[in-house]
Amino acid sequence: MTTQTRPQGLSIIVPAYNEERTICRVLCDLIALQPDFPMEIIVLSDGSKDRTSEIVLEPRHIFNVRFVDNKVNQGKGNVVRQGIEMATNSHVLIFDADLEYFASDIPAMFKPIQMGLANVVFGSRNRGINTMQPSFIFSLGRTVMTLYMNILFGSAITDLHTCFKLIPVEYLLNGDLKENGFGLDTEMTCLLLKNRVHPFEVPITYVGRTAAQGKKITKRDALICLKIITVKRFKKSKGVEPYVSV
Repeated sequence: MTTQTRPQGLSIIVPAYNEERTICRVLCDLIALQPDFPMEIIVLSDGSKDRTSEIVLEPRHIFNVRFVDNKVNQGKGNVVRQGIEMATNSHVLIFDADLEYFASDIPAMFKPIQMGLANVVFGSRNRGINTMQPSFIFSLGRTVMTLYMNILFGSAITDLHTCFKLIPVEYLLNGDLKENGFGLDTEMTCLLLKNRVHPFEVPITYVGRTAAQGKKITKRDALICLKIITVKRFKKSKGVEPYVSV
């Protein structure tokens, strides 16, 4: 099992695939945070064919943004795992480069960590004040999958597939994560719940994109996630030490 002492802080992993329209705004919002805890930004292009890499390269030396330009598309899960391996702070958070989430919510998510209330924090879109759902089907599907997860694991989370998951790096490095696509997000939650790690939930702002606006997740991804939940629930656990948040 990997053990390493890391400073309490946040490594923000930004996977990007053909996000030339939004990546500059995302970086500007993250750089502008200036939080009261150590923070690093790791951007990983997943074989982008547009100007994503070119745009990131311009400011990266000025603002100390770490950047990996993968020339071949490997899937979101692959590049996220790559980012986790690069992280130098105690916790990681995945920040998609599509402007569905708001960087301004990040300091509030890290506050329970600083206060010693929890070691894992989820940003809940269902409890958020300012949210906009892209469609009824999308919202319903997310609700059904979260309910299915809670029934199988005996948990009580409100938003299984929130992108805003603030998780200790060591949990993920020791968790034997395998998924290469969008299923990695589901796999991470299964890892936590299987090891009796109960996330502290914080309300966040969310403005969902439609498929026409570039949302890449599909019905096929939803079916894959349901399979992951089922398999992980009944498979012998391997990974993190149990941590029960207050």
